[in-house]
Amino acid sequence: MADREALIALLERYEKRYPEERETLDRIRVLLSTREDAFERTCFEPGHITSSAWIVSRESGAALFTHHRKLDRWLQLGGHADGETDVLFAAMREAEEESGLAGFRALPLEGGPEILDVDVHEIPARADEPAHEHHDIRFLLEVSEDQPIVRAKRESKEIRWFTPQEVAAQFDEESILRMARKAANRSGRLPVAPD
Repeated sequence: MADREALIALLERYEKRYPEERETLDRIRVLLSTREDAFERTCFEPGHITSSAWIVSRESGAALFTHHRKLDRWLQLGGHADGETDVLFAAMREAEEESGLAGFRALPLEGGPEILDVDVHEIPARADEPAHEHHDIRFLLEVSEDQPIVRAKRESKEIRWFTPQEVAAQFDEESILRMARKAANRSGRLPVAPD
């Protein structure tokens, strides 16, 4: 998946599974069709492509979260594409950089990469950046938790595994719970909250 046409094809396949998310998908497609710099973090109008991952433990099914330093909240791992048009590669790069873990596999293993979830959300203005949107493309990654986490200290306060029960108890944000349900459906594990 090395260019925006491949991403558009992935978005079309995703829409067949989740037609109710068409409005969000249309916003991402408009960004891709109107902004040559859509994958650059300097594209502020309306925003830019980011890539993240719902990371599950191969052994326990727990999900990996980072306590984001700037936003001061628990989030899935991920970040800016920084010009990379292969958003799966960007998600895996960010996962490795933020956690120090290695050996990520994109699920499903058969049939090639598929998008787990999409989300467009507002990022507030900061001293050097105007308010803008992150058009986040999310993948389901699996990794062994039998290796040490090495946190990227400048980006996160903490990184840790949450069991499905802890996810259900800790989070009330629909974006997180939606990813948890989709990941549970894809992996065959029990969801953290009812659909």
